[in-house]
Amino acid sequence: MDTFQAIYKRRSVKQFDPNHQLTADEEAKLFEAAIQAPTSFNIQHWRYVVIRDAELRQTIRTEHGNDQAQMTDASLLVVMTADTKAWAKEPSRYWQNAPQEVADLLVGWMEPFHEGREWLQRDEAQRSIGMAMQTLMLAATAMGYQSCPMIGFDIEAVAKLINLPDDHVMGAMVAIGKGTKDPWPKPGQLPLEDVVIENGF
Repeated sequence: MDTFQAIYKRRSVKQFDPNHQLTADEEAKLFEAAIQAPTSFNIQHWRYVVIRDAELRQTIRTEHGNDQAQMTDASLLVVMTADTKAWAKEPSRYWQNAPQEVADLLVGWMEPFHEGREWLQRDEAQRSIGMAMQTLMLAATAMGYQSCPMIGFDIEAVAKLINLPDDHVMGAMVAIGKGTKDPWPKPGQLPLEDVVIENGF
């Protein structure tokens, strides 16, 4: 499947085969694709929390997730999070394969760009989560699987359940697996003239 096919074919699916499991190789392929998503300064601060424990998934669904079936039935349930302080944690590792002069320049810029700008750290983390999440879903589509991004859950409660560190932020969840029901027809996209603005409003 080419890129444009995956973009147009990707839909939010709610019904999944609860007996289907992805292989270890398929999971690795998905996440290897997901980590190709861009991040500022290449800090790769997304953290994909895969909820495997069936009891935990059931708790999230029934107590904190508005009883969304995909939380338990999908092959994978991934909580998208990001480390807002990744820029300060061994930043040289993000540029280890770059020419030394490039690595020195970019690593040297990280601290003055991020230090004391908590709003920027959080915004950048959420931007990166969004790009990684779309990459993950497009990869799933290209592999013949379906996905569903979700924000309809108690963020604070789930953060506690996964022991989210204080310097991390929560994003959405993504369910991935073998869909059992076709999604509704697309409700319609706005025309380009309504959403593409040239040179300013």
